[in-house]
Amino acid sequence: MARAEDVLAVEAAELFRPGRFQGLQLGGEAWLAIIFEPRHGRFLPRAAAETDTAWKQVIPYVILACGERVFCYRRGQASGEARLRALHSVGLGGHIARGDEGLFAAPGWPSYQAALARELDEEVTIGAAVRERKLAGLINDDGTAVGRVHIGLVHVWRLAAEAVRAREAKIAAGRFATPRELLAAGAAELESWSRFCLERWDELAAQPGWTPAD
Repeated sequence: MARAEDVLAVEAAELFRPGRFQGLQLGGEAWLAIIFEPRHGRFLPRAAAETDTAWKQVIPYVILACGERVFCYRRGQASGEARLRALHSVGLGGHIARGDEGLFAAPGWPSYQAALARELDEEVTIGAAVRERKLAGLINDDGTAVGRVHIGLVHVWRLAAEAVRAREAKIAAGRFATPRELLAAGAAELESWSRFCLERWDELAAQPGWTPAD
């Protein structure tokens, strides 16, 4: 029998001490500082965490951009989150699992980056130089069942060329497109996190990156 997956989560009441927000929060230093404080995180069984709104599962959400276009895809039937299947997305990444405890080992931030890179490497092959990597904000969506139990950490990676290939079946019909083109398809086609990012893409793309204080 397969071992149940444990995933990193932060208690919602603690996370939102600086204030609760809906949608994209640019920068978000106050909330990020709480997420990266070791005492606030806990590994919970994923099956239970998916319905427990007292906790927010921590999800790196990486957007790959080249020039004015971003990588987008359709979440295939192999997607681990059944509630998002068939929706279009611009975010890559996933849960921080119990194999990634190094997230909270000093100094913390490099360990988180390693976990993010592992997750991304499982999903796609990037065949171009990454010119910039930044953590630019957070996403909270209390308007959907998925959103009520997750918090997204939005990363923007700038690529030298449009060279991205899917490595998993859950990343279907991958391509590059402008935010305007993707929004024109209609909100019903996009998962909410992607819509939040695309609607404010110019601000998000210009947002300085964040790293924890030493």
